[in-house]
Amino acid sequence: MEDMPDQPQEDIGRDRDEEGRARNARPRDRFGRPLPLGSTGVPRIPDDLDLPPTETLDYAQRLIDDGLAFNAHEVLEAAWKNGPFAEKSLWQGLAQFAVGLTHIQRGNSKGARTLLTRAAQRLTAYGPAPYDIDTAGLVACADALLTALDQGKPLSENDLRPRLTGTR
Repeated sequence: MEDMPDQPQEDIGRDRDEEGRARNARPRDRFGRPLPLGSTGVPRIPDDLDLPPTETLDYAQRLIDDGLAFNAHEVLEAAWKNGPFAEKSLWQGLAQFAVGLTHIQRGNSKGARTLLTRAAQRLTAYGPAPYDIDTAGLVACADALLTALDQGKPLSENDLRPRLTGTR
């Protein structure tokens, strides 16, 4: 019988962080898809990003406004992972919303439906949110996007730039 490697074959040579978790260091396009090594991609969001909630929302909003929903998702995901336990479902819903937008940008209607539905459920369950987060507006936006996807209606870039907060 052949000796089995200590590590699964597919893990050999994978990028890993200091804790041994798999990380993909390849550059990415504006929709978060990996590009070939040596390509120029959009700037990555640091893995250790830890901003106060209002700065997180401002940063994520700028990225969404620039059509970089995948990067906004990474910013919101950092808040979900680093924030207080009581707010995890709120930040997770916001991150899922951004991934839903990413799937629309990539032309993946099925993925968009799944993530927007999950986001709307989480945001609805959370209820009124801190930091002026417009949960009701985001749920309404998710519903409008889902309806447009179901009806095969085209979506404009503006449709994919919802306001995360009630302030401009």
